[in-house]
Amino acid sequence: MKFVIATNNQGKLAEFDAILGRAGYTVCSLREAGAETAEVEENGANYAENAFIKAASCHPPDGFAVIADDSGIEVDALGGAPGLYSARYGGEGASDADRRKKLLTALEGVPAKKRTARFICAICCILPDGRKIEVTGRCEGSIGRVEKGGNGFGYDSLFILDETGLTFGEMSEPEKAIFSHRARAIQALIVRLKEENITC
Repeated sequence: MKFVIATNNQGKLAEFDAILGRAGYTVCSLREAGAETAEVEENGANYAENAFIKAASCHPPDGFAVIADDSGIEVDALGGAPGLYSARYGGEGASDADRRKKLLTALEGVPAKKRTARFICAICCILPDGRKIEVTGRCEGSIGRVEKGGNGFGYDSLFILDETGLTFGEMSEPEKAIFSHRARAIQALIVRLKEENITC
C-alpha cells in the first residue's frame, strides 16, 4: 500500500518519507500520486480535528491511503499561543522568518525559566477501506532568545528540546527523526499500522 501525504510542505514530506520509508512503507507527494485536494478551512477545535479535515479533503487514486497532520507550538508564557494558529501566526503572507520574529518579540523580557513550550503533532491516516487511524506526538522544551541552526523549518531554530539542549535547527535529520513531535507521532502511526496488519 502506498501513502499519500496531504501536504505541500516539503519539510513535512521529507520527515514522513524518511521515517515511514525506513519502516518499509512507500510515501508519495500529492503531485506524484496525482491526488486531488479540495480547498479546506482548518476550523477544527484541536489538532486532531484539523488533521482529519485535511486528510478527508484529499482524494487519492484507488488503493492509496492518505495521511495528514496538524501541528503547533504552544508557549506557556503566551497562554498556549500560537497553538492551532502556528502556521498563520503573523498574518496572511507571513514567512517562517516573520513568524519566528513575531514570537521572539512577544517573548521579549520573559526570563528563561518562563519560556517553556511544547510542540504537538496530530496525524490522521485514512485507509482505502475508510478506516481511520489517529495518533499524537509531543515534545517538551523552551523558546530560545536567538535563532540557532539552519536546519528544519518553521520554529525549529527557536525551539530548544529539553532532552538534548539543542534546537531542532541544530539537529541533523536523523536526530530530528528520533526526537521531534512529528517523528513521535509517525512512530506511533507505524505501531498502529502494524497492529492493523497494514503492509506495503
